Amino acid sequence: MDEFAPRVELPCPFEKIFPSLLVRNDDFYMKLAYNHAIDAWKIDEVPVGAIIEHNGEVIGAAHNLVDSSRDATAHAEILAITQASSAIGDWRLNECRLYVTKEPCPMCSGAAIMARLGEVVYATPDPKMGCLGGATSVHEIPTLNHRVKVRSGILEAECTQLLQAYFQMKRMKEN
Repeated sequence: MDEFAPRVELPCPFEKIFPSLLVRNDDFYMKLAYNHAIDAWKIDEVPVGAIIEHNGEVIGAAHNLVDSSRDATAHAEILAITQASSAIGDWRLNECRLYVTKEPCPMCSGAAIMARLGEVVYATPDPKMGCLGGATSVHEIPTLNHRVKVRSGILEAECTQLLQAYFQMKRMKEN
């Protein structure tokens, strides 16, 4: 079996955003994550993108590959955490910040905590499956030995619109 099955390109009506390299702030990193979400859409994956930043540099960047890799764990966040750990040579990502276009699910929220990420910044909340404030707040379990800081709302409107449009198009295609 191939590592990644060929995927049919799915036309995406959204354009990538090209932020200035001069200002590396929350907007900059979330725009990079958004661009990865568009890459996911184009191969008919749920459009979620993730970036991990360390000292102003991107050390992990990914988008969902669940369907194309046939791997339930191939979420953008997990793939980016693996890249970041490899880049710094340590599984502890205390000084790193994860930017992701959608609130992490239970698996990805747990991975963020287990990787000792310093902070998770997500764009749009997920009230059904999000575990950093949406459906539940796994990062607030009192007995955890690591506390990850969580913020949300950066590029929320754009990321919400991208996700909603993708699922609307998928539903129309299936009918």
